[in-house]
Amino acid sequence: MKRVRISDLRPGMKTAEDVFSYNNQMIVPRGSVLDDKMITRLEFYSVLAVRISDETDADDEGASEQAPSGSAERTEPYSKRVRESKEFKKFEESFLKTTETFKEKFKDIAESGGEIDSRAMVESVTSLIADDMTGGNVFDMLHNMRQYDDFTYMHSMNVALICNVFAKWLGMRAADVDILTLGGLLHDIGKLKIPDNIIRKPDKLSPAEYNIIKTHSLQGYNILKDKNIDDNVKQCALMHHERCDGSGYPLGLSADKINNYAKIVAIADVYDAMTAARIYRGPLCPFKVISIFEAEGLQKYDGHYILTFLEHVATTYMNNRVRLNNGMEGDVIFMNRNQYSRPMLQCGDKFIDLSREPDLYIETFV
Repeated sequence: MKRVRISDLRPGMKTAEDVFSYNNQMIVPRGSVLDDKMITRLEFYSVLAVRISDETDADDEGASEQAPSGSAERTEPYSKRVRESKEFKKFEESFLKTTETFKEKFKDIAESGGEIDSRAMVESVTSLIADDMTGGNVFDMLHNMRQYDDFTYMHSMNVALICNVFAKWLGMRAADVDILTLGGLLHDIGKLKIPDNIIRKPDKLSPAEYNIIKTHSLQGYNILKDKNIDDNVKQCALMHHERCDGSGYPLGLSADKINNYAKIVAIADVYDAMTAARIYRGPLCPFKVISIFEAEGLQKYDGHYILTFLEHVATTYMNNRVRLNNGMEGDVIFMNRNQYSRPMLQCGDKFIDLSREPDLYIETFV
């Protein structure tokens, strides 16, 4: 029996223990033969490592580097075109500079009681979004920056940008868009009160360490509570880990007790955390995350907000080249409204409707 990090798990491995979430919910029982969906579920619940039976090992041999028959012709992938564009290079440079500036501002606020200039902070975020950018363009930019390790500051910037786009998808008025953008930017400021060795720990957190991590939402609220900012921003820091089914923290609130802005930030927070790189794993394919939201999101998140998010975020990945679990590659050409995680692909001269192919699913972007 050996402990294997989530990033090193492979289909075919067998669990040697029952695996529970931090809320003591059974995720995967002992003796389960892992498949990609189980591994993704473990990642969703932030499990860092699992004990694996010595009698099974992932079979990584024999994987062919040559695309199987029926894969898409080797035209230039959409993601490569994005990364090589002038727009992306400008966005990347501005994003990194703005994040560096926010590091100092966040530290001043959290450690020295510095004041918050709401307008200036929101304008710093929105200045990254060019006048001709759509929501899809913003997600293109963020998706193609996943090579950067994504800790508190970059994550906060990402969530702020996602919240800004999300608010517009919801048809919110300009003043509320700004409130939600600032709520996304400051939602994790309490993590500056958490020891760095816990925030960056690559191994499984002990129960005591996880309890310390969970204090960040209350710590964030305490940092912001006396600041001259909209109260909804303070509630975003406090409640972004609350869940509509009452399974969240720090207060275990149910749907009608959770601040609406915090409900929206919660979705943006989880989406970015799942699709970003972590110390213990690489970024997850957005379609895997969408699949998890479809399976569990209506219980944990506000129905109107999560359905609006899934509809729009899935559409932002139109035209992207993806690889299926059978090795085939294709371009996303159509979204299935009943199951956004299973769109229609064009693989060369062949069309594959994943909603009709239960054994196939999108594994990664190419």
